[in-house]
Amino acid sequence: MFPIMRGSLNHVMTLSMAKKLYIETHGCQMNEYDSSRMVDLLGEHQALEVTARAEDADVILLNTCSIRERAQDRVYSQLGRWRELKLANPDMVIAVGGCVASQEGAAIRDRAPYVDVVFGPQTLHRLPEMIDAARATKLPQVDVSFPEIEKFDHLPEPRIDGPSAYVSVMEGCSKYCTFCVVPYTRGEEVSRPFDDVIAEIIHLAENGVREVTLLGQNVNGYRGATHDGRLADLAELIRVVAAVEGIDRIRYTTSHPLEFSDSLIQAHADVPELVKHLHLPVQSGSDRILSAMKRNHTALEYKSKLRKLRAAVPGICISSDFIVGFPGETEKDFEQTMKLIEDVGFDFSYSFVYSQRPGTPAADLADETPEALKKERL
Repeated sequence: MFPIMRGSLNHVMTLSMAKKLYIETHGCQMNEYDSSRMVDLLGEHQALEVTARAEDADVILLNTCSIRERAQDRVYSQLGRWRELKLANPDMVIAVGGCVASQEGAAIRDRAPYVDVVFGPQTLHRLPEMIDAARATKLPQVDVSFPEIEKFDHLPEPRIDGPSAYVSVMEGCSKYCTFCVVPYTRGEEVSRPFDDVIAEIIHLAENGVREVTLLGQNVNGYRGATHDGRLADLAELIRVVAAVEGIDRIRYTTSHPLEFSDSLIQAHADVPELVKHLHLPVQSGSDRILSAMKRNHTALEYKSKLRKLRAAVPGICISSDFIVGFPGETEKDFEQTMKLIEDVGFDFSYSFVYSQRPGTPAADLADETPEALKKERL
């Protein structure tokens, strides 16, 4: 037999005793960013190490998304698969966060009573204390409130994982499009202070990050307070980020046409680090449907902005999102959408059949378009 050195044995024991975190993320880039910050937070405060196997975990986190159809069903289906793990290991903590958690709140425990913690996108910074409280009291912990930007005051510096990184610059949305749940699950628009964003990006660049993606549900609505009391817009933020040593590429998502400004178009023309791509969701080419969606712009106004952009940045790649079969959509409305697609000449786009989101104004609209016709239009 080979002798085992005491130091090696201690190392093996330490590895076996390390607490494990399993995290599953549904949805958008913002959720991916939030999940990475949860890993940072629980690594610092509870020394949790990420595992790829839920059955090995001491803490399971499910970061949910409510944008797609049957989002709640997907969440409860996944939680059901973890029920046996909880029965086998009662000390395991199961936590549910994200937008479905915001919508459902404490009701999650009505269908999944073995869930210990329910938290929203704006309260993820409370995860360590909520997990500790759930373990100490054996009582569920629920907080899906919307404290303004508070979470960023409590998060550790982000860990670096490769040459690219997401940076959240604002949270929530105040547009209240009639089909969208985001204002109800992530709250009103709140921008992070300008200097805080720049400090995070400097830290990332000093540790090898070369590409940053600036995130927000309505990122071109960014208005960050500066140290001298001004409000800086996204165009100004991009110019300062480009001046950070080591940053070679800048992206941003997701944008709203209403606030796609001339200053942002000029930044696309002037800043070589800003990639030649714009994703600008329009959803429909029909002014009647755009009004019903409460998008607050017309198809002509959308096309005018893109003409300006292409004149300033020849060859820029442009993509968009479309919703097919919104309540009341007629054949004429659909033809107007196809005409907009033809007029603009998108490089690519993402199209979805409309699906009702409980709690949104569009959920109360009569939807008489046959499902088969919606799929045919898609």
